[in-house]
Amino acid sequence: MILTNSNDHNTDPEQPQGSAQNQQDSQDQQAQHNQQPQDQRNQPPQQPSSTALKPYTRDVHHETVDDSPAHKHQGLARFSQTLSRNQSYRDGHLTHAAFVSLAILTFITFMGNFTQLQLSAALPTIVEEFGITVTTGQWLTSVFQLIMGIMVPLTAYLTRRFSTRQIVLASMLIFTLGSALAWLSPSFLLVLVGRMFEAVGTGVMWPVLQITVFSIFPLDRRGAAMGLVGMAMSVAPAIGPTLGGIQTDANGWRSIFVTLTFCGVAAMLLAFFFLRNFGEVEKNSHADFFSVALSVFGFGGLMFGFTNIQSYPMWHPIVWAPMLIGVIGIVWFVVRQTRNTRRFKAGQSKQPALLDLSVLKNRNFRTGTIIAALSFFAFSSIVVIMPMYIQTCRGYSATISGLVMLPGALGQAISQYFGGRALDKFGARPVALTGTIVLLTGTIMMSFVSMTSWIWWVSISQFTRQIGMGFVLMPLTTWSLNCLPPAQVAAGSAVTNTARQIAGAIGAPVLILIMSTLTVWRQTQLGGGANVLIEANVFGVQWALRVSACLNLIMVLMVLFLVRGKGAGSAHDVARRAIAHVRHTSQPAATHTA
Repeated sequence: MILTNSNDHNTDPEQPQGSAQNQQDSQDQQAQHNQQPQDQRNQPPQQPSSTALKPYTRDVHHETVDDSPAHKHQGLARFSQTLSRNQSYRDGHLTHAAFVSLAILTFITFMGNFTQLQLSAALPTIVEEFGITVTTGQWLTSVFQLIMGIMVPLTAYLTRRFSTRQIVLASMLIFTLGSALAWLSPSFLLVLVGRMFEAVGTGVMWPVLQITVFSIFPLDRRGAAMGLVGMAMSVAPAIGPTLGGIQTDANGWRSIFVTLTFCGVAAMLLAFFFLRNFGEVEKNSHADFFSVALSVFGFGGLMFGFTNIQSYPMWHPIVWAPMLIGVIGIVWFVVRQTRNTRRFKAGQSKQPALLDLSVLKNRNFRTGTIIAALSFFAFSSIVVIMPMYIQTCRGYSATISGLVMLPGALGQAISQYFGGRALDKFGARPVALTGTIVLLTGTIMMSFVSMTSWIWWVSISQFTRQIGMGFVLMPLTTWSLNCLPPAQVAAGSAVTNTARQIAGAIGAPVLILIMSTLTVWRQTQLGGGANVLIEANVFGVQWALRVSACLNLIMVLMVLFLVRGKGAGSAHDVARRAIAHVRHTSQPAATHTA
């Protein structure tokens, strides 16, 4: 993205700039000229004196900027106005206002992803200080993911009812209050409440950023844009635990929340003074609070139940009861949203559904959402399982575990950028097919770990896996949303992010359950006893990775046979472009030789 300064005009995105708008301006000027007295018409136009302009004007990049107090007041008021696509993206470049706004939204979303895992390294210290169990302490990270999963389905309504500035400022206020509460809290319960506030504040930011990117960029530039913002999202989870551990060792766990509090204040100030609005707002839209309640109990109950699998057996009420409530709530929610959407389209209701699930009727969107959810399911589970292997089975420290997993996150950040650019050039199918094959290869490589494996083999395998993830997740998400009409992008973003949150919350508990079951079975086969426990654990890790590889194989087949249609591209297109490129580059050389 290249930064350019350009004047804002309220022009129709479909209308060539400088045509109808310029004609209207000239007609208005002619009318004003005709209304002047005859003697004033004959006089030459008066030029303002240079000395009168000096105190309040300056030239920035050949653009005159008025610094007068009245203009500054008007400038602050302009931030509440909505930027159209033509005011945000011109001549292949972002305007200054759009670039600054996207940078602010990316920073805030990065901060939310960073916050989600930053506290994991400080959990032992918090557990010791408050005298709680490890299971209780883990709720500081589990509740964050749980609340985010509840908030995401609501983003379609929030972005329809409130402006970008209203959503961001309110979110950052809640986030900052939560961080301050956790910083100053004398009890674990208040720290937990503070984490819940943080999750509410950051839960809607990634969908808001997605919707903003799609409202600004044309169809053939969205891949590169999503890849660029996706880089920040990939780096955040990698450096979060590392910096959290450094802060905890240096200044205690409360210093983490001190930093987050000041980051929240900085984000609010940036948003207040520089963030612009994007997209239209329906001020008469009202929330269906019963649907909101169904969403909270449905998605929250399901994720809560699966989260408890790691601590309780399946038949324990704290596992199956929330799951049952969640399934009932989700089914009821889906039926209600389908009915409300049908009534709204038939003109029987003035209010649209809280979440328009009719986007799932779009075959391409449905395919992309399912593949992205499967990739999240497989990916999130391995991120949990492999540190357990490194620390429990191999006896390495948490620091070594973090260093082993770090290159993978950096690899995914890079591949997401190039994956987005490749999407714009070649289409979704060849890019995602390459990504799923690389992801499958890395998972198979990792499944060969043993009690004596070179520890950096895990790092190489994870690096390979995450390179593949970068070519799968963001390109497929962008392609699936591109297949929707502009009016349904907000609903599509909410649906696909909800599916990813649920898949991520379910993935780790399910594969850990498989790993634990196979570990117990293998330990029994080896005769029992503590001396064979590590060998049994390695066996469980190996088969959990093989199950993940089977999911990756399903993803390869889905991309191969189901990713088709507009924007999908094909291997034939890639080969044809490659041959044309070779011919183009070899022709001048042949001419020069002749």
